[in-house]
Amino acid sequence: MQGQAYILHYAPDNASLIVRLALLELGLPFQTRLVDRSTRAQDSAAYRALAPTGLIPALDMGDQVMFETGAILLALADRAAAQGRASLFPAAGAPLREDGLKWLFFIATTLHADCRLHFYADSYAGRSPAAPEFCAATRARLHTHITLLEQAARAQPDLFWPQGHEAQPSLLTLYTLTITRWLRLYPETQAPWLDLRDFPQLYALAARLEKRQSALQAARDEGLGPNPFTAPIMPNPPEGSPL
Repeated sequence: MQGQAYILHYAPDNASLIVRLALLELGLPFQTRLVDRSTRAQDSAAYRALAPTGLIPALDMGDQVMFETGAILLALADRAAAQGRASLFPAAGAPLREDGLKWLFFIATTLHADCRLHFYADSYAGRSPAAPEFCAATRARLHTHITLLEQAARAQPDLFWPQGHEAQPSLLTLYTLTITRWLRLYPETQAPWLDLRDFPQLYALAARLEKRQSALQAARDEGLGPNPFTAPIMPNPPEGSPL
């Protein structure tokens, strides 16, 4: 997309945050369009024309509109690589490409999917007698998923943050740490149960990410507070609602 800004359809502290971080890290020009969750704008005909699922985000890339967080991230990375830019993900044919794809799809289709079960348990389990067991089982799976990512970040650190003075965090780090932020905060009706300090490799990545200009800018834009990944607080966005 030469000379034209991408358009990120977003809500604060939603999955669009991951895409915002990636766009900022890639240095790509973009504009934002609020999807106002307080009025259920994600269910409007106008938004469904962009993202038929009604899920946030959607990214207008000029030649097409992308939805699904993992697909957006991979498309951005591959376009950046094709232009000879830093891409935040191993390029096609690179030695770590296949390993990166495994973990990216794991985060997008397993971890992120279980987050929805956790955040919206009433929509899935209702108010049946089994609801508490459903919630406990979901939390247990989420803890297992984060443990696997902690182990992967320790075993293959270059997948999460390549070495080198100019190295940038990978898409895996941006995606994982946004989710661990949410797991500390949401749903508001439950006491916090995930402590990132129990996962020292991920905690170190979070502390490092918070010093990046991308994270500082995203925190300002979405009202995320001074330590959005190591010590998350509920957002106070300048516009819109996270819920």
